[in-house]
Amino acid sequence: MFTGIVEGTGTVRERTETEDGLRLRIGVDGFDDLHHGQSISVSGVCLTVEEYDTGADANGTDEGGADGWFEVFLASETVAKTYLGDVGEGDAVNVERAMPADGRFDGHVVQGHVDTVAEVTGIERVGEDWRFTFAIPEGHADYLVDKGSVTLDGISLTVAEKREAEFDVAIIPTTYELTTLSKKSVGDPVHLEVDVIAKYVENMLEGYA
Repeated sequence: MFTGIVEGTGTVRERTETEDGLRLRIGVDGFDDLHHGQSISVSGVCLTVEEYDTGADANGTDEGGADGWFEVFLASETVAKTYLGDVGEGDAVNVERAMPADGRFDGHVVQGHVDTVAEVTGIERVGEDWRFTFAIPEGHADYLVDKGSVTLDGISLTVAEKREAEFDVAIIPTTYELTTLSKKSVGDPVHLEVDVIAKYVENMLEGYA
């Protein structure tokens, strides 16, 4: 499980297409506990670390250095449902390791199971903050509520305002600088994961509707 508190950005160093999907090598800084088989969120998509290098030198020092990297494989279904199939070398992605059992829970429950891709429709500077507007993908309006939680590119955010076809989120400077939101433009895609609690409520009440 993730919390949507992005730890930083990684950079796509290599992409290799295969018959079964896509393999990405992502450079990271400061990740000293990478290991084979661990879950990791890449711009909101839960993937599995297959290969890695923490960036340590021959003496085992400088762990988690700037030369660190990890590789993940995206199956065909993941490529089809996300925009990660379109990223290229040099592109930045948000990265978050799974929350440890004794970790601090600062965001909300994020599974890394992307529901769909939404589009940025507006970006506005409001004082020191930013206001981002996104189109509501078809069939997902009921899962978005004012002041409710939403995950965008792996970032735990709060819906500031919801309208018929769009919704807004307020972005503080720290989030803007730490994540890939600072690189987004109108028309760009973002991974959308709705609050899983809303899905369970819908499922339980479906028979009563």
